[in-house]
Amino acid sequence: MKFSDLLQQLKDGVVSDSLELSDRTDPVIHGVAAIDEAQAGTLSYIEGQKFAHYLATTKADAVILPVDEALQAQAIAKGLAWMSTESPRLLFARAIALFYQPYHPRPEIHPIATIAPDVKLGSRVHIGPHVVIRSGAKIGDDVCIHPNVVIYPQVKIGDRTILHANCTIHERTEIGADCTIHSGAVIGAEGFGFVPTPDGWLKMEQSGITVLENGVSVGCNSTIDRPAVGETRIGSQTKLDNLVHIGHGCKIGSGCAFAAQVGLAGGVTVGDRVILAGQVGIANQAKIGNGAIATAQAGIHSDVKPGAIVSDSPAIDNKLYLKNSAIRTRLPEIYQTLKHIQRHLGLDQ
Repeated sequence: MKFSDLLQQLKDGVVSDSLELSDRTDPVIHGVAAIDEAQAGTLSYIEGQKFAHYLATTKADAVILPVDEALQAQAIAKGLAWMSTESPRLLFARAIALFYQPYHPRPEIHPIATIAPDVKLGSRVHIGPHVVIRSGAKIGDDVCIHPNVVIYPQVKIGDRTILHANCTIHERTEIGADCTIHSGAVIGAEGFGFVPTPDGWLKMEQSGITVLENGVSVGCNSTIDRPAVGETRIGSQTKLDNLVHIGHGCKIGSGCAFAAQVGLAGGVTVGDRVILAGQVGIANQAKIGNGAIATAQAGIHSDVKPGAIVSDSPAIDNKLYLKNSAIRTRLPEIYQTLKHIQRHLGLDQ
C-alpha cells in the first residue's frame, strides 16, 4: 500500500508525518522489517537514541520515529517517508498487523477428532485432527483447537480462545475468552503436593481448579498447576512466555508479564502489572506488590513492596544491587589494596 494509505490506517497515535511537509515522498510499502535489516519497500521504526544511528544506513523507504525534530530532519535529508508518535514500538506493532495475519483455519470439526457426546460446542468452532475432548466440556464460539490437543472432563473454554497443537487442558480448568495457549503447555495438572510420613511420601490429591481470566497468553511448554483445594488463578491480560511454571494455588494479577523460565512455588501472590524477567524464581507464599519488577535471575524469598525493583539472589533493591555490582568488579584491586595495608601494618603474619 502507499505510505499515505498506511498513514490513514494508523492515524490514531500519529503526531506528525513527512507528507505534511511535502507529498513528493509517498513510497509503496509492501512489508515491515527491523531497522538494521530493512530493504526497499519496507517500513521500520526507531525507538529512542540507542538505535538512532541506524537511520543513516537503513534501506527502508519509511520509518516510524519518536517525536524528535533532529531525527525527523535526518529522515528528510535522506529522502525517507516518516511518521512520528509518542510510542513508536506500539505503532509498529499495529503496522505489522496490517501486513501479516496469523494462520487461523476455517470452522470445521475434523472427522478423526474424538468428542464426547455431551460436550457443548459453540458456533464457528475449529477442531483439528486427533483432538480429544472429554465429557462435560464446554467450548465457546469461534474457538480454534489445533491438532492433538487433549481437553479433560468438565473444562470450560471461552469465546475466540486458541489452543495450539499438543497442549493439554486438565479437568475442571476454566479458560476465559480471547486466551492463547501455545504448543506443549499444560494447564491445570496436579500440583506438587506430597506429605512426608514415616513410610515415605503420601500423595495429597489436588482437588482444586485452575482459572485463566480473559486475554491470558501462555507460552510453549509452560505449566500452570491446580492446588489441593481452592484455585490457581491467572488474571486478565497477563502474558506468560515459554517455559514458565506457576505452582499450585498461586494468584496472579491482571496485566502481568513473565519472561521465559520464570518459576513460582506454591501459594505465591502476585499483584497487577508485575514484570518478572527471565529465570526469576519466587519462593513459597511470597507476595509481590502491584507494579513491582524483578530483573533477570532474581531469587525472591520474601515479600516485595508495590512498585519496587529487585535484583540478585537473594533479591535486594535494584539500586543497591547496582552499587554492589560496581564494587564486585573492583574486588581484585580492593583485595590487593587490603594486602598492601596489612603488610604495611605488619598484620599479614
